Amino acid sequence: MAETKRTKNRCSFCGRSEDEVGFLITGLNGFICDSCASQAYEITQEAMGSAKEDVSKKLNLKDLPKPKGIKEFLDEYVIGQDDAKRFLSVSVYNHYKRLLQKDAGDDVEIEKSNIIMVGSTGTGKTLLARTIAKLLNVPFTIVDATVLTEAGYVGEDIESILTRLLQVADYNVPEAERGIVFIDEIDKIARKGDNPSITRDVSGEGVQQGLLKLLEGSIVNVPPQGGRKHPDQKMIPVNTKNILFICGGAFDGIEKKIAQRLNTHVVGYSAVKHTANIDKNNLMQYIAPQDLKAFGLIPEIIGRLPVLTYLNPLDREALRAILTEPKNSIIKQYVKLFEMDGVRLTFDDTVFEYIVDKAIEFKLGARGLRSIVETIMIDSMFEIPSTHQDSFVVTLDYAQQQIAKANPGRLQSV
Repeated sequence: MAETKRTKNRCSFCGRSEDEVGFLITGLNGFICDSCASQAYEITQEAMGSAKEDVSKKLNLKDLPKPKGIKEFLDEYVIGQDDAKRFLSVSVYNHYKRLLQKDAGDDVEIEKSNIIMVGSTGTGKTLLARTIAKLLNVPFTIVDATVLTEAGYVGEDIESILTRLLQVADYNVPEAERGIVFIDEIDKIARKGDNPSITRDVSGEGVQQGLLKLLEGSIVNVPPQGGRKHPDQKMIPVNTKNILFICGGAFDGIEKKIAQRLNTHVVGYSAVKHTANIDKNNLMQYIAPQDLKAFGLIPEIIGRLPVLTYLNPLDREALRAILTEPKNSIIKQYVKLFEMDGVRLTFDDTVFEYIVDKAIEFKLGARGLRSIVETIMIDSMFEIPSTHQDSFVVTLDYAQQQIAKANPGRLQSV
């Protein structure tokens, strides 16, 4: 019986048989020859190169938002905090300029100015970060420092910060390498005592030391999907040299450190005069790097966060404005929710004053305003969508009744 002729394998791209090429690479459902593989590599390299060019083309010094423009945009969404807005606006603008820096033939190289923002809870640190992300032409991500642990322990490794940035940039490494990262709750990784730890500090000093290489600028191998690193896992190298880091934290209790430091300077006959110039109701404005060190940040990480700014505690006027004035204010959100059900929601002005009073009473800050409004509106939001009602007015009596019905301890624990 005659032997059947074997069908020759062919390249799925160019169609040439295995006899006409150097060799074929076998795939799941096809083949590719050595020539087509080389061409595919060249096309990929060219595409990656153009991706780098596209990133730089997106940024143009003439089109960049100027610091005043950035602050005006922030003003539309965030009430007060002018000092923090100015620091943030200048740093972001300088970050853009740093990305556009070209070789001018001199030895001047603009270094990045990482920022640390200090302010009590509910003053707007995270809101500032989220708002400025709307304006930027570079990848921006917000990460939480509380989930980070020292390498080898259960939790997220330091490199997971860059994994988030890569995900925002659709894994375009050159674009991610020009991004901005906001690290929230940076105070939660402060070391537990004033003395350096002689043992491993799972989520404190060890994490700070791990952050040093990211803040300074180095090539970090990042797991593409985050999580734990495995020996056989493919890593993506990311250079953090051009990534701007903005850190924020409440640093609860740091006012005591500031007060102690200020008292060391009020010695002798000038003590009374010097103390009179200090605003004891807002000690945060006097914050200095040594206060961060006393709180538990290591000197190395403080040195890599050269721009230090603070957020003022919110007074009554600021809380009242936050409730209604910003584009995305709490009251406007609830009006929108009712509007989607065809209901016109209105509030008496006295209700706003009552909400602010409760926020001050429970010391909840701006974040607590929503808690109080939610407590007032929960019954109406449950009942009204099932009725044919076309309007609803929130009066002071109604608000007081709703708060009285709620468990006061639930609000205070926010």
